[in-house]
Amino acid sequence: MMSALKNIIYNCKQATFLIEKRISGKITAAETLQLHVHLAGCSVCKIYQQQSMLINKVFVGFANNDFKLDEAFKKMLNGKIEKEINKN
Repeated sequence: MMSALKNIIYNCKQATFLIEKRISGKITAAETLQLHVHLAGCSVCKIYQQQSMLINKVFVGFANNDFKLDEAFKKMLNGKIEKEINKN
């Protein structure tokens, strides 16, 4: 039981996944509880959540074809994101 609680508290990668899943409206009650526990002690993920919600608000209403990223930029950006996520 204690190990499961530690995994929730210290897993920022899972928390950011749950933040995005919540924003898309597809989060379970158990996941909501896990996220709530994590956010209670992680100021970095709280900031991530605020920024992610703001970004989503800004881009609501734009058609998917309004924005195009080239493949090299996508690969570079994904690499940076993975590097930051794996720091924790």
